[in-house]
Amino acid sequence: MIIREKEVEISSINKETVLGVQDYNHSYADAIFFDLEHYVYKKPKCVGVFGACYYEESSSKLIVTQYMIENRDEIFDILVLAKKYFLRMNSEKKKKYIITFSGNNDFTVINYLFNKYGIDFKFDQYFKSIDIQREYEKQIKQGIGLKALEKKFEIIREGEVLSGSNIAKTFHKVIKDKEYIFRMPKEKIGKILQYNEQDVVNLFHIYVNWSKYIKIEDGDNNSTCIEN
Repeated sequence: MIIREKEVEISSINKETVLGVQDYNHSYADAIFFDLEHYVYKKPKCVGVFGACYYEESSSKLIVTQYMIENRDEIFDILVLAKKYFLRMNSEKKKKYIITFSGNNDFTVINYLFNKYGIDFKFDQYFKSIDIQREYEKQIKQGIGLKALEKKFEIIREGEVLSGSNIAKTFHKVIKDKEYIFRMPKEKIGKILQYNEQDVVNLFHIYVNWSKYIKIEDGDNNSTCIEN
């Protein structure tokens, strides 16, 4: 298992531009920003990369955590690490929200695999879910992808933009061939981890700069729909 922890400096946050969550507008401090890279063929096969970050107010940093499987035997292990991460975030860090982009896909995959491998964890017992894509569509009345939304927010990605299908093909090879990870160029592993890291870090930047770039039509409000 590849385990990576990283700190990302956050210069400043304007609380006036944060996406509102009902009457509580500063949920970024109580949230996990979450994204998976996975392989699905008819049914979910594995989580290839688990990525999440949270904002630490005392240091003004994002704390990024990533797990990446190296072979088929770690399909179960990454799920156990994911459960431990969520429990620790809730009990020790007092996180109450999970922020995603099109999160239904990731939740469908990880919940299916939790159930398949007998891991008892229910997100709605610990967190409320906020989907950035759904919030955008609710306010702007049209669909959008994450990369297009990043452009609206003037976010320039570091590293290469990868396709989900190519990442899925990579993890198909990883779980079929135990030796594949050793033949994989280190640069490719680095690109996949960087891509996933950018997904969760950019979610944070979009969330805290929401009203700077998203103008709400008259009659609307800045109160997002929270999923229990």
